[in-house]
Amino acid sequence: MKQYKKLIALALALVLSLSFAACAAKTETAASTETASTETASTETASTEAASDETASDAVESKGTITVAASPTPHAEILAQAKPILEAEGWTLEVTEFQDYVQPNLVVESGEFDANYFQHIPYLENFNKEQGTHLVNAGGIHYEPFGIYPGTKSSLDDIAEGDTIAVPNDTTNEARALLLLQDNGILKLKDGAGLTATVLDIEENPYNVEILELEAAQVPRVKDEVAYVVLNGNYALDAGFSVAKDSLAYEKSDSDAAKTYVNVIAVKEGNEDSEKIKALVAALKSDTIRQYIIDTYDGAVVPFDD
Repeated sequence: MKQYKKLIALALALVLSLSFAACAAKTETAASTETASTETASTETASTEAASDETASDAVESKGTITVAASPTPHAEILAQAKPILEAEGWTLEVTEFQDYVQPNLVVESGEFDANYFQHIPYLENFNKEQGTHLVNAGGIHYEPFGIYPGTKSSLDDIAEGDTIAVPNDTTNEARALLLLQDNGILKLKDGAGLTATVLDIEENPYNVEILELEAAQVPRVKDEVAYVVLNGNYALDAGFSVAKDSLAYEKSDSDAAKTYVNVIAVKEGNEDSEKIKALVAALKSDTIRQYIIDTYDGAVVPFDD
């Protein structure tokens, strides 16, 4: 009997031993599987992150910096909208604002800046002639139509004998103002006066209006003292005027003046076909910037179509 009990005990011990061994094997297999899965996941994650980093690196690969000198309104504002467009292409756009019309050309001529954005072609050509600089037009971006705005009178139908009209006194802008007054029947210029016209070219003055010549920035300040003021787009904005809502008349988009006085990206001669300048001009002529100009400036600034 005792011997029988010993055999049963040995059998039970053997069964338990095999059961524990099986459990240990399963645990070890599970641990190995988990370790392998973790290692595989880590490898896949590392590969994915590396691929992602490589893709991101390619997307933001820097092509360089574009430095532009600009007038605050509207030029620097428009350039600010172009920054993300250029960033997506790998360009960093740096804009410096200038309050005058001389330094922006000088810093481009010296090579300190890549380009400027503030002037129209007649001013650029005249500056080159007077200063001996070598600046060229790299692309037309927008124009700022001249408009006749109310002073003490709110309609051109109310014009009367001896009324005073304030106009800018610089050569190019005075001609634009006089041409606009001519287009609206207020006076008549000599044949051929064109874009160099001055008050000396007035041939007929049926209302005997007095033309008050002032520095451009001063014109809007006398609007409460004269019958009408004639302003270009940026000064109209500064004076709180809307071309669409407030102007009594303004230059049309197909007028010779609009085409002549388009505001351009100016660069030193020889740089107009560089990669960075082409990228800058393309960004400023994009549909995104075009729509921004239309939505923001209410007709005081108009996209230029080549």
